[in-house]
Amino acid sequence: MLNLRRISLVGGTLIVCMATGAAAKSNPDACKATTSHAFDACKSGAHSDKSLASGKCDNVPDPVTRKACVQQAASDLKDALQSCSDARDFRKAACTRLGRDPYSPVIDPANFVATIDNPFMTLTPGTTFIYEGQTAEGLEHNEVFVTHNTKVIDGVTCVEVLDTVKINNDLTEQTLDWFAQDTDGNVWYFGENSEELAGSLVVSLSGSFQGGVDGAAPGIVMKAHPAVGDFYRQEFDLDNAEDLAEVLSLNESATVAAGSFDHCLETEETEALDPGALEHKFYAAGTGNVLVLDLVSGERLELVQVTH
Repeated sequence: MLNLRRISLVGGTLIVCMATGAAAKSNPDACKATTSHAFDACKSGAHSDKSLASGKCDNVPDPVTRKACVQQAASDLKDALQSCSDARDFRKAACTRLGRDPYSPVIDPANFVATIDNPFMTLTPGTTFIYEGQTAEGLEHNEVFVTHNTKVIDGVTCVEVLDTVKINNDLTEQTLDWFAQDTDGNVWYFGENSEELAGSLVVSLSGSFQGGVDGAAPGIVMKAHPAVGDFYRQEFDLDNAEDLAEVLSLNESATVAAGSFDHCLETEETEALDPGALEHKFYAAGTGNVLVLDLVSGERLELVQVTH
């Protein structure tokens, strides 16, 4: 709708100055708006889940069991709404650092190269990085294999990496990740096909996305010239993949099963979908990721071996 602002005569000519509603809302805060809509969607989903759970409770014959079912549904709603609020607060805090503009990186395939040779994240086909660590569930064994396969995403030819996780020798996660390096040396994360398994069955594909598909966008997973204080998106698919990283140090030391490393890059990783999660990662030039510390559980996943 047009809003009449001012009418004046200049040299006998009638000048009508008007502004549209859109013009009046110049420079919208896209990050804030995205946060608000994600919060609304989260609340709606929580109430929808509660309604479905209540419907199942209605079908329970025993009155005592039915009452317990209804109470559990109400408790689950309360927890879900709290999670929605936590995610909103996380996104709002991130927005103060990321800025108001929409997250929409310009991807030009001509600006990408075939080889990923960033010193802190070199991905040479045929290389396998093996990590291990004790968790509450048992021994975690993680293998990251840089395959000889490629995948074209958003016009960019990406290197395909197979990431598998075993707990006590049972396969629990299997993910295909896609990376590409730009001409400046930044390594971009273009997406993943992530499978969570229970036994031999896939129970979740949560976190899977591809840049350029349904609003998802790639992010930088390793900068060419990291500097302390850098804060950036590693991926973006609203309410599905929203990992963020910050550079904490360029001169850390790490001792792991594979050896001792100095002058390591240390980053802090967080995510909107699990605001309570907090990881520190250590990267050694010429080797890559050597250590992951979970600051919540105290668990550590360390590099054991690199094979070629």
